[in-house]
Amino acid sequence: MPLPTSATSNSPTPLLVVCAVIENEDGQILSAQRGPGMSLAGKWEFPGGKVEPGEEPAAALIREIQEELGCTVSIINPLTPSNLIHGRGALCLIPFSCKIVAGTPAANEHSALHWSAPEYLLELDWAPADLPIVAEVIQLASSR
Repeated sequence: MPLPTSATSNSPTPLLVVCAVIENEDGQILSAQRGPGMSLAGKWEFPGGKVEPGEEPAAALIREIQEELGCTVSIINPLTPSNLIHGRGALCLIPFSCKIVAGTPAANEHSALHWSAPEYLLELDWAPADLPIVAEVIQLASSR
């Protein structure tokens, strides 16, 4: 997957972050609530984290989910990246649809974890960068 580049020399280089859209056997999607002390505390997000220099996004996702949730995921396919420019710079959120292949997710770094059917995802208060991904997840689920 090609990584995003700046549109102009004046555009900030985006921070690359991966996230997992984890679906269980009942078709529910896992959401994670950002904990106190985190930026956007209380907002919901798809779990994941920063891509380290030289790291491939897929490898970063598997590492981050193991660190954050204590479980292992298998990547099913990439979804559409979400780009956001905010007060601290630019962010490119790279999502992958996944399934759990080992372990049970635990809220090691988050306040809470929540499973919900795709049609109920918008009932949560999402972090801005995750909203386009939520919309894609809902659209994909409704087209099945």
